[in-house]
Amino acid sequence: MRERREALGLAQEKVGVAIGLDESSARARISRYELGVHEPPFATVKLLSNVLDVPPPYMYCEEQDIADLLLALHKIPSKVRKQKVGVLMAHMAEA
Repeated sequence: MRERREALGLAQEKVGVAIGLDESSARARISRYELGVHEPPFATVKLLSNVLDVPPPYMYCEEQDIADLLLALHKIPSKVRKQKVGVLMAHMAEA
């Protein structure tokens, strides 16, 4: 989450306020989420995903290559994405 937030040039406070947190506690709450001190409820994950422009599963990835793949798929139009996933799945079945 932190890497994506920083890539977008967003401050912790700005992300927190964007998901509806009080300005006075936004930075601390986002910091706790990023550090893994607290895990946000799924409703909050969906809000964070919208602000960070990532699919919700991205927020749970522990492996960077899988997160990168999810982000790349998220960025392409739905019709094209379905085609690409079909090709990838076919290729994986051959392996």
